[in-house]
Amino acid sequence: IVSLDNYIEAKVNAFVVNLAQSVTIILAVMLIFLGFRTGLVIASLIPLVTILTFVLMGFFKIGLNQVTLAALIMSLGMMVDNAIVVAEAIQVKIEKGVKAMQAATEAFSELWLSLLISTLTSSVAFLAFYLAESNMGDVVGPIFMVITFALVSSWLVAMTVITLLCYLFLKADQSKQSKPGLVDRSIASLKLLYKNIILFSLTRKSVIIGLAAGLFVLAIWAFRFVPFVFFPDSDRNLITVDISLPLGTRIESTQQVASQLSDYIRSEMKTNELRKQGIVSWSSYIGEGPSSYDHDYSADEANSSYAHILVNTSSAEHNKDVIAQLDSYAADNFPQADILVNTLSAGGTGTPIEIKISGPEPDQLIRISEIIKLKLLSIAGTKNVKDDWGPKSKKFIIQIDQARAQSAGISSNDIATSLKTKLDGFDTGEYREGDKTIPILLKSNLSQQSLQSLESMNVFAQSSGISVPLLQVAKIVPAWQYAKIKRLNLDRTVVVSSELNSSGNASEIMAVIEPWLEGLAMDWPEQYSYLSGGDTESSAENMGAVYKWLPLSGVIIVLLLVIQFNSIRKTFMVVATIPLGLIGVIGGLLVFREAFGFLPFLGLISLAGIVINNAIVLLDRVDFENRQLGRPLNDAIIAACLQRFRPILLATTTTVLGLLPLYISGGEMWSGMAISIMSGLLFGTLITLILIPCMYSLFFNVSYIDYEFDDELLTA
Repeated sequence: IVSLDNYIEAKVNAFVVNLAQSVTIILAVMLIFLGFRTGLVIASLIPLVTILTFVLMGFFKIGLNQVTLAALIMSLGMMVDNAIVVAEAIQVKIEKGVKAMQAATEAFSELWLSLLISTLTSSVAFLAFYLAESNMGDVVGPIFMVITFALVSSWLVAMTVITLLCYLFLKADQSKQSKPGLVDRSIASLKLLYKNIILFSLTRKSVIIGLAAGLFVLAIWAFRFVPFVFFPDSDRNLITVDISLPLGTRIESTQQVASQLSDYIRSEMKTNELRKQGIVSWSSYIGEGPSSYDHDYSADEANSSYAHILVNTSSAEHNKDVIAQLDSYAADNFPQADILVNTLSAGGTGTPIEIKISGPEPDQLIRISEIIKLKLLSIAGTKNVKDDWGPKSKKFIIQIDQARAQSAGISSNDIATSLKTKLDGFDTGEYREGDKTIPILLKSNLSQQSLQSLESMNVFAQSSGISVPLLQVAKIVPAWQYAKIKRLNLDRTVVVSSELNSSGNASEIMAVIEPWLEGLAMDWPEQYSYLSGGDTESSAENMGAVYKWLPLSGVIIVLLLVIQFNSIRKTFMVVATIPLGLIGVIGGLLVFREAFGFLPFLGLISLAGIVINNAIVLLDRVDFENRQLGRPLNDAIIAACLQRFRPILLATTTTVLGLLPLYISGGEMWSGMAISIMSGLLFGTLITLILIPCMYSLFFNVSYIDYEFDDELLTA
């Protein structure tokens, strides 16, 4: 029996460990880069924000699971951003001789609105996932709530508690008591290097912007080389075996196949002292599957020709080996059975490849489906190619001679009742015991029915009480008929499906099959058509549900930016940099050989929020340097870049390193998302620190020809 509770507990515990590792990494980074006193002040935000987030999650009845814990890990790097910016601003003012109280109040006045806007934009970026009306929206929707709780709490704590702690503990001479350490010297060197880079870029801003546009086009072209996997397979040490015999097969025959397969598992694959890897336990369900135990599984209707086996393997890493061995044994020993051995899909998408052919004539539909099945079988990566109608089954058609039946006093209802009694049993009443009822069936005592037994049966006339031989009033005609005919939107529809072997990729296979299908469909009669199902349908449904609400997120973000800047040009600058994050995301996925899918798409949206956050903080500082401090605009741009260099660099470092545990031990489900955020953020930092200043100087006609840099800006 599958121990689902143990699996859930193990996954939650693993994510709690990942969360603790991320917190430890971020704390270490801040203590190293900011010094013990400042780092400790900022680090105090993490437990306060985490507690507030848990309280809000409990209030809104959001439980702890791997999705909400992953959201906490994603938000860790972002939640310390506000505290870093506040502490850095206060520290700079104190070192310039401003009293601690004044430095804290001035920093609060300068930053509260810009940090609030940047916090809200980072949160709103996830709104589309929360509003998405789809299965995946239900799964990842809580990410929006958790990240919103964490980021808003971090803003609140940064503006109050962190500001107070900075006032109490930060000292003007703390960095001057000793010779600057290695970290301080390294940051100073990086800042000096950045100064040279930004001066070089500002004198060639058109080239820099053109280079960014070229890299974006190159990334879009390279995206076709990134494999697409909507959702990876589950990392549970669980596989399923579905046994389907020809429709009408007696349950005894189905049980015999399942027993033979169980005997093979017991003798050849069950773990023991000598065989450490293999199958630990299994449970069989004959005639009907178990109740739903995973969002990828739903029990079919009871059927005597069906069996379902749940298999616990020694570890998820050996699932593919177990599947290959069972596939081989089933193919060699059960040619009459359709046996599907597979893992669960983490996204609940079911069969990865499905093609639905609709039309009026069953025979024509089957002919088309056979052509498609042959094509799928010829493509590497497919297995268990079949259709959902199955082969024709032999049936006995009872042709009643109405004249002879009427002469004998036999009605068609008498014949139907007698046949039902002999074959299935006739419901004659109910036996009641307490609050339970048990049907009473009248049926033949023969365990196996045959043509001879039908030919020799008698028909009982309910009106007269006489019995006559069936063959006296009817003929039994054998015929081949479809066991089942299914419909989609009232049209007869046959679904051709295929599973994937260990090397198969659904998107790559559909990229081959769909152009071929388009050409094939041109020769079909007018009333016949096809639709793509499986992963293609699931991804279109789930991604489409998110795309539907992305414009709303975009409009809210634009409104927030307009409120912040009161400028269309600055808003356009920030919005224009969002798609450029794709450059880093696609590059990271290619380098680390990760597939793009639903969760990397979630990481891309998360990245957009972070890039917007950094851009807001930088542009707000440009305005402050220009309007509040009265610097010329060319000086203000450079001073803002140098002022925000360390906070942005530190925020990027904490976010990237904080996601490392999720990438390393989060499994296939989360590694792609972590890579998309980390690689995209590394490039997004370049966008913020280099491209934004270039766009600003271009849009506001700021010239750097014959510009002379003032060294005082390095300490501004």
